[in-house]
Amino acid sequence: MKNIHRAFVLAASLTAACFTGATWAQAYPGKPVSIVVAYPAGGDTDVLARLLADKLSTRIGQPVVVDNRSGASGIIGSNFVAKAPANGYTLLFAPSTFSIAQLVLKTGSAAGYDVLHGFTPVIEAGTVSIFLVAGSSANVRSFKDAVTAAKTRPMSYASPGSGSPMHILGEMVNKATGAHFDHVPYKGVAPAVNDVLGGHVPLTYITLGSVAPYLPNGKLLPLAVADRQRSPLAPNVPTLQELGYKDVEVTSWYGLFGPKDMPPEVVKTLNEHLNEILKMPDVVSRMATLGAVPVGGSPEILGKTNAADFERFGKIIKDLGIQAD
Repeated sequence: MKNIHRAFVLAASLTAACFTGATWAQAYPGKPVSIVVAYPAGGDTDVLARLLADKLSTRIGQPVVVDNRSGASGIIGSNFVAKAPANGYTLLFAPSTFSIAQLVLKTGSAAGYDVLHGFTPVIEAGTVSIFLVAGSSANVRSFKDAVTAAKTRPMSYASPGSGSPMHILGEMVNKATGAHFDHVPYKGVAPAVNDVLGGHVPLTYITLGSVAPYLPNGKLLPLAVADRQRSPLAPNVPTLQELGYKDVEVTSWYGLFGPKDMPPEVVKTLNEHLNEILKMPDVVSRMATLGAVPVGGSPEILGKTNAADFERFGKIIKDLGIQAD
């Protein structure tokens, strides 16, 4: 009798678990979804997040709202999501700065979160190339010109923030070339580009979409790209590897995360919708204007990308002694 009772209880428990999973899948989403962008409005991350949010809203039948919570190179917004309920209604759309910002900025325990285990990966939305771009007032026409100038007079570069891939790339270039470009961090892409346009800073490491409107008229000039191969979006711009700097390669990415321990059914729902969205011709086209190439795939792809960057750049940050300015 006891064995029969135990079997009945086990069967009932399994049925309840299956029912709970099915209920999550059917019930989600039952209210608006918030996607936190930890940077100001107007930058690449914000623009792409709004593009995906608009498409996702149509597919799930609920408003998907972008919530800008900028500051501390993305740490403020990331920390907010890390502490949010893990129900799929508060998500984080982050660039690859997410992996490394805490390694550069020394934060207190109140702002701490576990980059590798404190979030639920949902999908890697895309990758994006990083370019060194000169303003018209910099008076340089090539990467070689910029290096020569930096060895004879003060030269600086703007980045979207301390701890960003652009900041790391800038310090890698400093070491590889023997030149010294001073780092000038900004609170996002838009203000960094504006100051280069205004002649306040001569150079910036930046993504192509942020500067594309200013290239045809010569206000900005791309000098090099940090990919292994030339970008199909700017085929005339040489890679740093072509220019002789074999180990200087940094590619940025965008990913959607949720708080730790999100229900697998919710992750699956979001992942499937976003994979379909990333295949839409108008989304692919719009991403190209931002200099981004869609990735998609399983949540594990984003998890592996995040972990690889954390390990690789963690070593580079330590070796070069990179810290927030």
